[in-house]
Amino acid sequence: MYLKSGTDVRGTALETPEDGPVQLTDDAVADIARAFLVWCERHMDIPANQLKLAVGRDSRLSGPRIAAALKEALLPCGVTCYDCGLASTPSMFMAVLDIPCDCAIQITASHHPFHRNGLKFFTKDGGLDSPDLTELLSLAEEGSCPGRSSGGSWQESDHMERYAAHLRELIEKGVNAPDYHRPLSGFHITVDAGNGAGGFYAEKVLAPLGADISGSRFLEPDGRFPNHIPNPENEEAMGFAARAVTESGADLGIIFDTDVDRAGVVDRHGREINRNRLVALAAAIALEDSPGGTVVTDSITSDGLKEYIEDALGGKHHRFRRGYKNVINEALRLNKEGVDCPLAIETSGHAALRENYFLDDGAYLVTKIIVKLVKLRREGGELEDMLSGLREPAETLEVRIPILEKDFRARGQELIQSLEACAVAKGWRIAPDNREGLRVSFPKGEGQGWFLVRLSVHDPILPVNLESDAVGGVETIRGKLREFFRENSLGLDISAL
Repeated sequence: MYLKSGTDVRGTALETPEDGPVQLTDDAVADIARAFLVWCERHMDIPANQLKLAVGRDSRLSGPRIAAALKEALLPCGVTCYDCGLASTPSMFMAVLDIPCDCAIQITASHHPFHRNGLKFFTKDGGLDSPDLTELLSLAEEGSCPGRSSGGSWQESDHMERYAAHLRELIEKGVNAPDYHRPLSGFHITVDAGNGAGGFYAEKVLAPLGADISGSRFLEPDGRFPNHIPNPENEEAMGFAARAVTESGADLGIIFDTDVDRAGVVDRHGREINRNRLVALAAAIALEDSPGGTVVTDSITSDGLKEYIEDALGGKHHRFRRGYKNVINEALRLNKEGVDCPLAIETSGHAALRENYFLDDGAYLVTKIIVKLVKLRREGGELEDMLSGLREPAETLEVRIPILEKDFRARGQELIQSLEACAVAKGWRIAPDNREGLRVSFPKGEGQGWFLVRLSVHDPILPVNLESDAVGGVETIRGKLREFFRENSLGLDISAL
């Protein structure tokens, strides 16, 4: 299970001094691939030799090797394989629907360093969840394998061409311009793909629709990621995207992570629209067709965002746990119970719309944003007008406290319980919609903001998020936490606090 990371397989794919030898070896990939076939036989009731399976990859250097290992494992089991080549992760779910096929495997490690790689698995019901992956990896460890069979094939697929055409059609229909097939004529949009898989969006979606894409950066796939980390949460990466807009005079800038399941945007002034601002923009767009609907977010969203969704947009804000799958699964649960929930979005940039199968797809999100931009411009407005009612904090900070004890989960949970007891004793206001860790708010004069202490999804870390509406407020709140953790420092490294 050492390769399990939430709902993904991830591990070292190129040997480095920092990470040591390769974990995701050809043999490991083959064992996992064959185990996936057994999992499919169990859960989809399709014999392995009748399965149709799509394979895609991001731009990592180890991608072709891992694809070859998949091929060597799958063909002797009689599987019909479609090689989609360089592809975005969301497109591989769409491949299941559009090729069509029974399942798909994407070779990616998202924004992780170039020497790491991984596998994501899809069926028509979406990506495999954490319990599914646990079962799959248990099968791999047992050496589970379907019977050998003839008839396996490996054929190239033009699925990414069709996927790009689908996105173009969404813009054409959404804008409905007089020049129907050139709805972006007169618009200048830059794309920063970070040398990942997202360059297709500039070249195969925007340019054919008439957009000026000059000033776009790092569209060429390069698995070394030589220019910056392909991550919309990364400050340096967002700086590149912002400069692309201001230096070229563009109307909009787009930045993708490596495999395009996340995105951020930049307005015409070079101002970043990511994290809370991206959540607000996505919520405004989603609630236009679902008035009064519920927006599910992760736990670290701001108080101002909650006010914006509920007061300015007339929707409902449902804070949930960190982890994009957690947010998506909560939205699915709410809809199943009859709650109108059109959007699940994490501040990291994972945004999943109900109208798009609750698939976290960065290209789909920016497609919706571009359609909205064109419509606003037609009415004399601008994208940033939609965010004028969003109250933003004066200060934010994230501190990560390492847990040094072996059973880090037990120690982390114990600390959060002790902090909650401390908060009650001191009369601090605990958030009524707290669904992860402990979120506490403070009034004016006592920090005028909040903190959230939670246990990391995967790592022996207590992430601490702090936010204040007053200059100096974060340090005031940090001081309250520092006092608690100094008295409860056993098994912790509290130096960052």
